[in-house]
Amino acid sequence: MQQALLSFLKSANEILWGPWMLILLVGTGIYYTIRLRGLQFRSLGHALWLAFVRRREKGAEGDISHFQALMTALAATVGTGNIAGVATAIAAGGPGALFWMWVTGIFGMATKYAEAVLAVRYRQRDKRGTMCGGPMYYLAYGLGWRWPAAAFALFGSVAAFGIGNMVQSNSVADVLLHSRLEIPVAWTGLLLTAATAIVILGGIRSIGRASSFIVPSMIVLYMGGGLLVVLLNWRGIDDIFRLVLSQAFTGSAAVGGFMGAVVRDTIRYGVARGVFSNESGLGSAPIAAAAAQTTRPAVQALVSMTQTFIDTLIVCSITGFVIIGTGAWTSGRNGSDLTRFAFSHGLPGDSGGLIVALGLILFAYSTILGWSYYGEKCLEYLLGERSITPYRVLFCGAVFLGAVQPLELVWEFADAMNALMALPNLLGLLALSSIVVAETRSYLASPHSGASAEASNR
Repeated sequence: MQQALLSFLKSANEILWGPWMLILLVGTGIYYTIRLRGLQFRSLGHALWLAFVRRREKGAEGDISHFQALMTALAATVGTGNIAGVATAIAAGGPGALFWMWVTGIFGMATKYAEAVLAVRYRQRDKRGTMCGGPMYYLAYGLGWRWPAAAFALFGSVAAFGIGNMVQSNSVADVLLHSRLEIPVAWTGLLLTAATAIVILGGIRSIGRASSFIVPSMIVLYMGGGLLVVLLNWRGIDDIFRLVLSQAFTGSAAVGGFMGAVVRDTIRYGVARGVFSNESGLGSAPIAAAAAQTTRPAVQALVSMTQTFIDTLIVCSITGFVIIGTGAWTSGRNGSDLTRFAFSHGLPGDSGGLIVALGLILFAYSTILGWSYYGEKCLEYLLGERSITPYRVLFCGAVFLGAVQPLELVWEFADAMNALMALPNLLGLLALSSIVVAETRSYLASPHSGASAEASNR
């Protein structure tokens, strides 16, 4: 029975995550880039200022600051995909796959911006006074699409247990079991469950505070190690860019096969892993954006846009540069093992492997925290506030279950749920594009927006 279900899900995912879905995801980003006149290029500096300098708006409605909302979203997206996903893309498609990850990141910034505009525009307060928002709310209140809204919420609440919970705890348990410490998976499961419960039982404010500490720390640690590898091999930086750009359209003989198949794999794996890394268009991140303290939808949307920039164009690039620059991409290894090999090859002693192992643990744990909030808000939309506490308890229990069980079936099921989340969200984004454009023009025209340069270019 289990094998039959696994076979069915694999077949379903080949359809759900086929070329049509990747075209729709990237196409939505291209569409918004055109309609917003390249906002992600013109306003990136202003967006980074809002996120890291201004950080919060005093007196604005919301539960957490701009910065905390950004860190919560980054907690969910900067995960094992930044370590293992990038390695898988390069192993299968060659260095050119990194170029296509950049493409999804660049256009994904526009998609992420649009999602956050709508999330703040159509957010609601629940009976406890906390903010609720995301695709289910802009589908229901912006378009009157009640059934697609409910479908998104259902898929999101279920997906949170898979890709945002059990597969993450399983990754941590596997890393620690095969480390020098050889920690039993049950002990890892208990520790992760306790650490998760301490944070998520306190709600979004607790998650926001924890994410604001964990996410910057883990990104700086991982980026620091990666940049050190690149700097130690600085003479090869030109070669890295040359390989990435030259093989983006020609493929690489190192991955084998006929040239046409190689080029196809380069594009397919680069786009697919880029989308999985930054989640632009899936509809998850706007749930966190809706909780932000802000007076204008466009303000938090600009902050949210930097999430994709950080996740894909910075963190994923660091992983890719290390793998390509050290030559590890030709080693025949794959996934997190390839990244670990590259870091170990580029840094002295055991420091490289330790950085990757610690990065995997922190990335996975932060993903659990971020997705717990996504799933909770999806279920609250369906069943109301009474479902929140039972959901949090079940979510904590699933952390332990994931650590001690093999999860191939859960991976496939979670992938299917993510695709089913993305479809109504993308259709809603396209249908509400005029609202996004109007909010953007209003903000850029405001004398207090701090974006007069952008407004003057319109």
